Amino acid sequence: MENTTTCQQPSAKQTDVTVTQFYKDVLKGLRSEPKRLDSKYFYDAIGDKLFQELMNCGEYYPTNCELEIFTQKTAELAKSIIAGGDAFDLIELGAGDATKSSYLLKYLIDEKADFTYLPIDISGNVISYLNITLPVTLPGIKINGLQGEYFEMLTKAASISTKRKVVMFLGSNIGNMAVAEAEGFCRVLRQHLSPGDMVLIGVDLKKNPKTVLAAYNDKEGITRRFNLNLLQRINRELDADFEVNQFDHYPTYNPETGACKSYLISLQNQQVKINGTENISFAKDEYIDMEISQKFTLQQVDNMARSTGFKPLTQLLDSKGWFVDAVWVAE
Repeated sequence: MENTTTCQQPSAKQTDVTVTQFYKDVLKGLRSEPKRLDSKYFYDAIGDKLFQELMNCGEYYPTNCELEIFTQKTAELAKSIIAGGDAFDLIELGAGDATKSSYLLKYLIDEKADFTYLPIDISGNVISYLNITLPVTLPGIKINGLQGEYFEMLTKAASISTKRKVVMFLGSNIGNMAVAEAEGFCRVLRQHLSPGDMVLIGVDLKKNPKTVLAAYNDKEGITRRFNLNLLQRINRELDADFEVNQFDHYPTYNPETGACKSYLISLQNQQVKINGTENISFAKDEYIDMEISQKFTLQQVDNMARSTGFKPLTQLLDSKGWFVDAVWVAE
């Protein structure tokens, strides 16, 4: 009998551990040269809401491109991952609200595929939402939400069942890493899988530089607020005193390398105190490296698979050719 229990809210002890790691990561990043913050911490409750707004923004194309693939090529996606028809665990890294994956989940349920959905997300808010809403919107789904870091939860998923694993990593989350880091991530991912397991990975492709840059510099300023919210989160959760209006958002895109990057720029010489004890100095015009959104070519996607222990199986593109969902098989 399958384990279909849902994930509970994080305990006080779990929350303390999470805050402690957040504190350590923030201090380490802001003491680095150059300063940086980890983009995974964008996603608190406010960050989640802002990202939902961004996904509905006209300039932000990746969501609609991948949504087109999941709505128009659902059968092809399903056929690729069902493979021989054996039971499998469908694991989604960074599940968010599962808008796109819900189309695939519904198709698999309608086809009576034998699978359990294991969404993984660092946000307890997200996991609670999925565990409550999906059984209502997708009757018959077997779900076991896991809150935590990707690889820790993949290890936990392997301990829950020995079924074949299909890991979804959508939304071009792989693009949140530079090319070498993305390859390293895929190698570690392969180490957590067995031969025959699969990966369904969403990748944003290189395209007109103006199209790319507009997606990360929208006219409504949602991306700017999304980045600045991380400073506000540090204020709220780590007792810091960032003057958020003394920082501004600056995005860039390099069409040669495919790296789209976001920075926060200090508008004056200033001191920031964290936890009432730790002082961080900012010089005027000094930047915080906030996020990279790496773009790839189709050939790079295949090369990344082969160099990290996977065999490319298929590539499904949107009608504009701006985005690809690639299926890899662990060798």
